[in-house]
Amino acid sequence: MNVRPAPPSRWTPSPLLRLSGVVHGAAVLGAVAVPSAWPWALGAVAANHALITTASLLPRSSWLGANITHLPPRTAGAGRVALTIDDGPDPEVTPRVLDQLDALGLRASFFLIGHRAQRHPALCREIVARGHRVENHGHSHSHAFSLFGPGRMRADIAQAQAVLSDLSGQAPRFFRPTAGLRNPFLDPVLAGLGLRLASWTRRGYDTRNPHADTVLARLTRGLGDGDILLLHDGHAARTAEGQPLLLALLPALAERLQTQGLATATLHEELD
Repeated sequence: MNVRPAPPSRWTPSPLLRLSGVVHGAAVLGAVAVPSAWPWALGAVAANHALITTASLLPRSSWLGANITHLPPRTAGAGRVALTIDDGPDPEVTPRVLDQLDALGLRASFFLIGHRAQRHPALCREIVARGHRVENHGHSHSHAFSLFGPGRMRADIAQAQAVLSDLSGQAPRFFRPTAGLRNPFLDPVLAGLGLRLASWTRRGYDTRNPHADTVLARLTRGLGDGDILLLHDGHAARTAEGQPLLLALLPALAERLQTQGLATATLHEELD
């Protein structure tokens, strides 16, 4: 299926990355001009690397580049939140999630893993047919993703982009790395691929916690207009009865949204 890819965008380094360039340059020049100062230069570089490492470990940080953690101000007052569902498609869970979303009148953005989508192409098409959006969660879903160099990182994201575009008929517009972890290479890679980094406002840790009420409380404590919620159909925790956590959670979440007068929307329709 031929899908027009997103055009690349111009990459502008974040203030932290620009500062890092200055620190490295000054350290080299200082060590050359005053050889006895090399311990100070080395210390400045080490401190800078520690700061970048810290930023890489904070999924909602924008220190390494633009990061969507909330729907934009233009939607304020619209009474909408974004449901984002990661790690699918799962042949057991995703069809049941789609049925629940239909029954509850909810819409979602599914961040799919490329290699799983290849194994379940019909599910990718079904997600779109039900009125949801497909987004990019990488091809390998490697837990070492944040350690990838730029070439390997680009290849992994681009492979998923090609697979998901072909299978779903939609070119993803947003990317979310494994566990939200990244490094300074990601921002320019995404710009070259025409993708935007999207994290979340709230998460319930539904891959770890088997208690739907606890996950719901985490997701909805302070819930408000414009929030982006992170959920999982793939790698979902199981309740004591063996039910995937997301399936136990969605009806209660839908009720809470209705009580607060909030509707759901995809990232694409709110941000693209």
